[in-house]
Amino acid sequence: MTIAVNPLQADFVAIVDGVDLTLPMSQAHLLEVQAALDKFGVLIFRGPNLSEEQQLRFARNFGALETSGILGDRKLRVHEKLADVSNLDHDNAVVGPADRRRMNMLGNQLWHTDSSFKATPAKYSALHAHAVPPEGGETQFADMRAAYDALPSAMQQRVDGLVVEHSLFTSRAKIGFTDFTDEERARFPTALQRLVRLHPATQRKSLYLAAHASHIDGWPLSDGMMLLLDLMEHATQREFVYTHKWSNGDLVIWDNRCTMHRGRPFDETWKRDMRRATVVDDGPTIADDAA
Repeated sequence: MTIAVNPLQADFVAIVDGVDLTLPMSQAHLLEVQAALDKFGVLIFRGPNLSEEQQLRFARNFGALETSGILGDRKLRVHEKLADVSNLDHDNAVVGPADRRRMNMLGNQLWHTDSSFKATPAKYSALHAHAVPPEGGETQFADMRAAYDALPSAMQQRVDGLVVEHSLFTSRAKIGFTDFTDEERARFPTALQRLVRLHPATQRKSLYLAAHASHIDGWPLSDGMMLLLDLMEHATQREFVYTHKWSNGDLVIWDNRCTMHRGRPFDETWKRDMRRATVVDDGPTIADDAA
């Protein structure tokens, strides 16, 4: 079967047809998917629902997977190599409004890049929908390559080479969630990331931002925070953003090195069952040559 790649926004976001993700992918199809992912940054596969092993097998085509989990006091509802991006407890019941799990998940409604708070962040994320609410709960993606390209040349020169500190607790504090144990805080120390990244396959530069970013290393705190706020506002303008309305069975894979994303609110009396396989990057961004 031939793969069809149908762009949705110029060279950003495409729907892929002709791949059955319930089966192992051939090497030829994998090369086509990889090329499309390099070009478009976000790929959408439509149904059917995958088993955990089928989703993990697909994601492992692109590299080693993270072991997920942030809060230390909850039972796992899904495989440890899948991030449980849902509003459900381990008995598949909707969690209450004050539940620590819900408070942590609210942080995903901030613009972010997966695992940028780790020294070696995420390369790809593959999010699969098992149950979605009838409205709301979309995921928005921002093209950080286009955002970098649209910066004035003077600003490009200013940001190239800068290093930013990222922390999980920075993003969660922005929504008032600070209820973490000492063990949890010790498990996720701050990480330094380059502000501008060079994609190894396309050689395109992109901004590397997230709600996890707190300040610019070596700058006065206020000056760094203001620059990051300005860049975030610039990068999330409408012309750089695609909004994905989920259907059951959708799998969306994106390149965290050149995109940013956020979830949107929904009526939380409905179940939203989403599971993410996360491919680890090749190494710390600060080990790369300056962009």
